[in-house]
Amino acid sequence: MGGGRARHRSERLRRARPLSVEGSQASASVDRAVAAIDCGTNSTRLLIAAGDGRTLDRRMLITRLGAGVDRSGRLQPAAIRRTLDVLEEYQRAISAASVVNVRAVATSALRDAANAPSFLDPAALALGTELDVLSGVEEGRLSYRGATSELSREGDPYLVVDVGGGSTELVTVLVGGSIEVISVDVGCVRVTERFFAGDPPTGAELRAARAHVRGLLDGARAGRPALADARTIVGVAGTVSALTMLSVGLESYDRSAVHHARLARSEVARLLDELAAVTLEERRARSGMEHDRADVIVGGALVLLTVLQVFDGEELVVSESDILDGIVAELLEGPAQAS
Repeated sequence: MGGGRARHRSERLRRARPLSVEGSQASASVDRAVAAIDCGTNSTRLLIAAGDGRTLDRRMLITRLGAGVDRSGRLQPAAIRRTLDVLEEYQRAISAASVVNVRAVATSALRDAANAPSFLDPAALALGTELDVLSGVEEGRLSYRGATSELSREGDPYLVVDVGGGSTELVTVLVGGSIEVISVDVGCVRVTERFFAGDPPTGAELRAARAHVRGLLDGARAGRPALADARTIVGVAGTVSALTMLSVGLESYDRSAVHHARLARSEVARLLDELAAVTLEERRARSGMEHDRADVIVGGALVLLTVLQVFDGEELVVSESDILDGIVAELLEGPAQAS
């Protein structure tokens, strides 16, 4: 999202009672509040939770930190400035909530950028804490913990699919409790920047993107065959949420309507065909389409559809709980232990 046009989304769960009526118990809970920040390739997000796990604040802004990284291998000054502005805003929210423990992480764009310190150093000053640049494996592990925390064990084994801006993480749990993770260098921003010059993308561009994504995901399945043993596919992150909103006809974000919805592979294919056939401005004009996700939604949908094809998924369960929720859980409870 560009500069001052960045749109803000904040969520306060209805079941959370006003703090003023909770008395000393609420004060103690809020005194133990924790916060998680995720600086992704496409968006920068915040989750603040009370000591008992209740969500106090959840925000997402599209900052496109990874703009141009796939091509140049470097973070762009404008992208750094956009993201630092958001981190300063988040720090004010964290201070107002009297948070006692914060973990801030960065993912694909920072793994790839040769000039990562030009962002990491001022970001640490803005937040008062250093950002952890996660490996793809650690990113996947945290996403899995967050995404499956509210799901029944009847759906095991799960395959969690986190379609990010620069990479896609595929995660499952093996018999015995060990985590199997693979991070693939395809995401909505990377695919868009690498393959789509036309508006709308040409047939040749779409075919080239499909072939590239399919090749990497076929390799992932061959190299990690346990990923294909999953009974239930769970999708997380912005591409999945955006496609679900379009599928159910939401005009604005409603977590209760998106969280744990089911999205069929045939519906992802339909939406991909529709979105790839129109111009960027037409996509932006579509009801329910987030303005600054419209330019990368075709790339994201293509990645998601290919994942479902490669891993034989007829549908996926949508989870609005993800890496932020996994980080918060570990701040409150400690790292999950393998069973």
